[in-house]
Amino acid sequence: MCLVGCLALFFPRIAMALVWAFGPGYLERALHPWYWLVLGFLFLPTTSLAFAYSMNSLAPAGDVPPLGWVLVGVGALIDLGLFGNGARSSRRRRDDEDDD
Repeated sequence: MCLVGCLALFFPRIAMALVWAFGPGYLERALHPWYWLVLGFLFLPTTSLAFAYSMNSLAPAGDVPPLGWVLVGVGALIDLGLFGNGARSSRRRRDDEDDD
């Protein structure tokens, strides 16, 4: 489980695919309609993994404790940081190309 947690920080989509493949029903219980699973995979994979963990491991079925919401918030910050860093670096590359 620790390996999946470390993998989730560096490669969240790969970790999400592995959890989906080898953890039967783990993601489906948390992200019930199939489209939430697909949207989570595409846009916020770390947040989706944190929510699935909070929903399945930290509380009784169908409930997310306050610590789980903190974990989901940290996952969202990680996802948004990844998006922001990509936009910043591509903007920096464009500015460098314009200077040449």
